Amino acid sequence: MMAGVGLWLAPVSLEWPTLLLVLIGVGLQVGSANALNMYWERNSDGLMARTRNRPLPAGRLNPAIALGFGVLLGVVGTVVLAYSAGSLTTWIGLAALLGYVFIYTPMKRVSPLALAVGAIPGAAPPLMGWTAATQEIQMPGLVLFGIVFLWQMPHFIAIAMYRKHDYAAANIKVVPVVRGANVAKVQSVIWATALIPCSILLLPLDVAGHIYGAGACLLSVGYVWMCIRQWGSIRDSVWGRSVLLASLVYLPALTLVLFVDRVVG
Repeated sequence: MMAGVGLWLAPVSLEWPTLLLVLIGVGLQVGSANALNMYWERNSDGLMARTRNRPLPAGRLNPAIALGFGVLLGVVGTVVLAYSAGSLTTWIGLAALLGYVFIYTPMKRVSPLALAVGAIPGAAPPLMGWTAATQEIQMPGLVLFGIVFLWQMPHFIAIAMYRKHDYAAANIKVVPVVRGANVAKVQSVIWATALIPCSILLLPLDVAGHIYGAGACLLSVGYVWMCIRQWGSIRDSVWGRSVLLASLVYLPALTLVLFVDRVVG
């Protein structure tokens, strides 16, 4: 979805066949990253309630098949991007894929900083959409990258809080487990607050108008509020579930506001 937003907002329009190929290439690379991540984490996934029924830990899929499938998706996705999107987008996508699999995945057992490292490839698709259209890294593309990067941080902290015992059992170093619930909540508020000015930056860059600006401000402030409102909850899982639901609303709502702004404007 977010690669499509980058393509849509870019000042250069691609032909429909090329646009579809770019979206397919990005989708294949994302699918490759997820498949290879699940391959590497198949043992720890079996220790967590939310992941133990996935095909690999549940024994429904041969690990060699999953590995081959993940590699195939990555290779085909990279070739499709090289054909349709140009070298810049291809290299960004390849760096995101390799960083997610070979840096973020093993780092999860070493440091809670893995969350920030993993959020970098997670935020690459909108930037890739922008560079596929313009063949340049420009400020609007970087702002889109920043919005998704900052959004991810409270989102994944909330998941880690909601499933804290799962992550502890699997020895995955997330903030709530390593540094405690209060530190995790503080970090979520900081990241969500940084999202307010970042999301509004699309206005002075002439990518969006005032309808988007008002909507982005309200949504971002609301995201911060959701990080604060259940702070004193006795159960950390209540806070985690509340922020997780807010995060799941935020990005689609922001995209909808952007769409309305473009149509009305």
